[in-house]
Amino acid sequence: MSRTAAGPQLPLDVSHRDGGDRENADLVAGVLDALPSPTVLIDADGTMLLVNSAWAAAADLLGDDRLRVGVGANYYSVVLSLSAGPTNHERVAALRELAQGRREAVAVDYALDTDLGLRWFHLQASRADRSGRVVVTHTDVTSRVEAEQASAWQARHDHLTDLPNRVHLHELIDAELRRRDRGAMSVLFLDADGFKDVNDTLGHDVGDALLRELASRLSSCTRDADTVGRLGGDEFVVLCRNCDVDGALRLAERFQRTFDEPFVLGARRIPLTVSIGVATAAADDDVTRSTDLVRDADLAMYAAKGAGRNRVRVFHPDLRWAVEQKVLVAGELREAIETGQLVLHYQPIQHLLSGEVSGAEALVRWQHPERGLVMPGDFIPVAEQNGLVVPLTRWVLQEATRQTAAWERAGVPMVTAVNISAAHFGTGTLVADVHDALAASGLAPERLVLELTETSVAEDPVRAAAQFAQLRVTGVEVSIDDFGSGFSSLSQLVSIPAGILKLDRSLVAGTETRRSESAAAIAAVVGLATACGMRSLAEGVETADQLTLVRELGCTFAQGHHIARPMPAADLLSYLEGRRLTGRRPVRLRIG
Repeated sequence: MSRTAAGPQLPLDVSHRDGGDRENADLVAGVLDALPSPTVLIDADGTMLLVNSAWAAAADLLGDDRLRVGVGANYYSVVLSLSAGPTNHERVAALRELAQGRREAVAVDYALDTDLGLRWFHLQASRADRSGRVVVTHTDVTSRVEAEQASAWQARHDHLTDLPNRVHLHELIDAELRRRDRGAMSVLFLDADGFKDVNDTLGHDVGDALLRELASRLSSCTRDADTVGRLGGDEFVVLCRNCDVDGALRLAERFQRTFDEPFVLGARRIPLTVSIGVATAAADDDVTRSTDLVRDADLAMYAAKGAGRNRVRVFHPDLRWAVEQKVLVAGELREAIETGQLVLHYQPIQHLLSGEVSGAEALVRWQHPERGLVMPGDFIPVAEQNGLVVPLTRWVLQEATRQTAAWERAGVPMVTAVNISAAHFGTGTLVADVHDALAASGLAPERLVLELTETSVAEDPVRAAAQFAQLRVTGVEVSIDDFGSGFSSLSQLVSIPAGILKLDRSLVAGTETRRSESAAAIAAVVGLATACGMRSLAEGVETADQLTLVRELGCTFAQGHHIARPMPAADLLSYLEGRRLTGRRPVRLRIG
């Protein structure tokens, strides 16, 4: 495109007009030339009447010969020459409507592939007069568009792995579900087993590096049509297009094989396994949504973890029904705590040396108005998962201390043991809750034993020791329950101020099939308890032979169905008739 030395190119016939027209034309040309953006004045047919200096400079800068045109050329033809796509035709149609007075203005962003790379311009046009002439400006907005695109990309991708994030994954899955010609599609939900241990022991920097390596491995295993995304933490989702259940299972097996090789991070070799859930939408399924599919795959993944980890499970509607039942039970259990549907049964504990009853363990039951008596195994896990275990345990403490105090006033001195959940232990309110229950009932602290499992103590032994010490100073006894089922260290055991070591029932049950081995294990635990200044209690005693054995091996106390089954408070009094009560307590450890 040629330019006059004066600046903007002028219409060829301007010199034939009178002085006034020439003065107006120069004014218009000067205004256009003062604009920093490439600008053209076109007539109703698209003929270019004026172009400013920025237009010519842009053509030189961008190195695009299609833009090296000026006055007399057809602007619409220039636009259409840039691309044959529908967008440019729409832009020309909009400019024609503007020239005809059928719209007020035109404003649109468009891309232009140039020697400098892809550039973005904002086209803005308005009518110059009633004759249909239009002024069109082209402002370079590449920086703004690229910033918006980067922001949009970041909003839809995981910052750590650059994989699609939760929002974008759901967009992609929904788009695939809506595609009319799609085949079956599957979603795989993957969760790395043991990843939390890596974060806790090696730190989050190592954990982040592990996640990036994990994302890379998963991406390398997929087909071209598949998409790997990260939901968060160590949870990944794979969208498998045109993939039925069999294809999804083959892909899941491929993912599992990639975990066979440890992850190498610097000098560390980190072994991991993966649990995978699979959910599939058939080709004719026009009801399922992305949230449904991901949820179902998530449920299947949890079923895989529940089966022992490093498993693959395919979603079945029974999994969803089970979750719905848990939600229902959680709601009913909350109401049960508030309306008095819970009851306590008490299982007598025998002092083996004297054969007398020394106390009882309080075991919670749920007297459901429709399902009858519900055992704790059917609702305690639900309580723990839904934040109800603390109010439930407070109720148990209050009722057990009230009943024990009532027995004592009736001349039946008892020591009652109450199970404490690890969730309650972790709140830091345990000491206060115990003191509140004792104060309300008037029960002496020496009549209460708190039982906490070995594994719960091992999770935070320092915090356990501090709370146990506070309780024992006041007279409340502490028992470590299910000892032998976990893997707590001896150093932790020695540091815990507890008075009773309760053998896990599996040790006692083992005497029926592996008598010598189980007897040796029981003897070892009894000796350990004695060395630590504690008494031992064998639970799960089901036969006379087991009772004889644990007595001979030196256990202090025992409980189990052979001695007595758990029973309501009223039945316990009948059971105790004719039996001597000792109200014995284990030897106390000196605190301080």
